[in-house]
Amino acid sequence: MSLRFDVAGSCHVGLGRRRNEDAIHVGRCLFAVADGLGNHGAGDVASTTVIEAVRRYDRDVDPVALPVVLGEAVHAANSALRHRVAAAPSLAGLGTTLVALLSAGSAAALANVGDSRAYLLSATGPQRDRTIQVTEDHLYRNLVAGAADVPHLSDKLTRFLDGHPDGRSPDISVLALASGDRILLCSDGLSSYVSPEHLHATLAAAATPRQAVERLTASALTHGGPDVSAVVLHVRDDS
Repeated sequence: MSLRFDVAGSCHVGLGRRRNEDAIHVGRCLFAVADGLGNHGAGDVASTTVIEAVRRYDRDVDPVALPVVLGEAVHAANSALRHRVAAAPSLAGLGTTLVALLSAGSAAALANVGDSRAYLLSATGPQRDRTIQVTEDHLYRNLVAGAADVPHLSDKLTRFLDGHPDGRSPDISVLALASGDRILLCSDGLSSYVSPEHLHATLAAAATPRQAVERLTASALTHGGPDVSAVVLHVRDDS
């Protein structure tokens, strides 16, 4: 079966900031969200640099090569940050998260570093009535057994892209897509301010990706979200 995407994306600066530290890419085969880390300095430079690097991989790929090519894209993005800091040492300390999806037919590879997320509302299988988070946040609390019972456990990121060569590898997974699937890529400016129930209801009810993006962004802003970025994909049978 030949599949295609209906897709929309939005990158909103939020209500309390003058500078947007998020960046997105909505392409033909590649879709990505990067969220610059404000407490590491130059978050907007980091996210923009990473998106500019990965967008070069927005091309047709053999389905079996998707994970390798997407891994190369993330590595290239991290290298781009390293070169950026080398050229402008005042940028030292910049960093960004990244979540990206690379597709080929009914197959897709998903990569994430940090706490930007991917969600899937599947049209088939046992999860068809739920929207599930298909990425794991790279936070200290997720490394500790029984984290909910540990007081004052840090929510700091354990992994993000900052140009350093070690410990910046992404999680990469493979998805088998079907017509009717709906996918959301987003920054934590959305996922931290929109309840799972509202997120699911919006993805399920929206007639178009643009409608879903606008409703989710509005909800996040209403609840105090800072930079809010979202990319929504509806998977369609091309025939």
